[in-house]
Amino acid sequence: MDMTPGITPTTTGMDGIAWNILGQTYVPKQCSDRVFSWHATLPPGTFVPPHIHPTQDECLYVLEGRFDFWLEGEEMQGTPGDLVRLPMGRPHGIFNKSEQTIKCLFWVSPTRKLFDLFWAIHNLGPKANPADVVAVSARHEIDFLPPPEEG
Repeated sequence: MDMTPGITPTTTGMDGIAWNILGQTYVPKQCSDRVFSWHATLPPGTFVPPHIHPTQDECLYVLEGRFDFWLEGEEMQGTPGDLVRLPMGRPHGIFNKSEQTIKCLFWVSPTRKLFDLFWAIHNLGPKANPADVVAVSARHEIDFLPPPEEG
């Protein structure tokens, strides 16, 4: 599928889609074989556990709020106006440890199976069985890392 020219308005997503992804809201803005972008709203306390995209580069642009990131074992923060680069094959996690909602624009290249993954986990809820999320994610080329060992 090729990219079509035009504008996706700020208040809508593609075809009116809005996904509930484990308590976060993702609104797809553009999807083609080469790039997939979505607006994300992350309420306080929500996160995406450490994982790897073995077939995609991922970026996000912070619009509102403060993100906490874990990137290859290092903790860092992103604030409005920051571009966060998450290269293919590099482990990373995304967290909202603040008291305010975060808004950002994500995109991956190439799209691969991520659009389909979001449909697969849409509406599972924030209390979804982690093993189920990990299994379906692996089938869609997203590899979650095991939890750290407690020492």
